[in-house]
Amino acid sequence: MGFNATCTPGQDAGAAMIRVTPDVPALAIYLDPVNIAIQLPPFPGGSDVLMRFCRELSREAAKLADHLGNQEGRHALAEEAPDVRG
Repeated sequence: MGFNATCTPGQDAGAAMIRVTPDVPALAIYLDPVNIAIQLPPFPGGSDVLMRFCRELSREAAKLADHLGNQEGRHALAEEAPDVRG
């Protein structure tokens, strides 16, 4: 199934590993109010595909978080620093 969507996380956004059934794990993304579940692909080797995807998602999400943290840190320092120019 293919589709494109653009969403933004709300204040209560989160993510979790869930079990759809005892044998079917999934990644749940709660965007507040939109929810998405990414499940095992229904073909041989599907668990390997989902595993690789989750690892890539983790790496790229960490890069984005680091980038945003650096951006926020620079702005916060500039806004909170006292004006020493007199």
